[in-house]
Amino acid sequence: MAEKFEILNLELKAGESLKIKGKLTDDFKNFSFNLGRSASDIGLHFNPRLPENTIVCNSKHSNNWESEQRSSHMCFTPGSDAKISIKFHGDKFDVKLPDGHEISFPNRHGYDKLTYLSVKGDFKVTSFKYE
Repeated sequence: MAEKFEILNLELKAGESLKIKGKLTDDFKNFSFNLGRSASDIGLHFNPRLPENTIVCNSKHSNNWESEQRSSHMCFTPGSDAKISIKFHGDKFDVKLPDGHEISFPNRHGYDKLTYLSVKGDFKVTSFKYE
């Protein structure tokens, strides 16, 4: 995974949202967003995988992956622009996909604040904001 975008001092609290816009590479296969406290403690791992036609969500605790949640709702296409919104509710994450479909994933670690974000893979971030 070549492209990488990382923020180490994010201050995302319950009730706030992240909006990330980007462009998928022409040879897009997968990308991931990781949101949590650090690279080894992730509350939300969001990972669209085109070859499997699936979106995997997961969490990581002390560098150990937990159980995957899969969705077969694939709306990402190579070379396209994509806008993704992640709302942090405290007890869960709601990820709004470019076509308006939403995927919910529980806040398994009970985080009240998220300080880490990374974007890896075939997604080039063009704009980022949180509110």
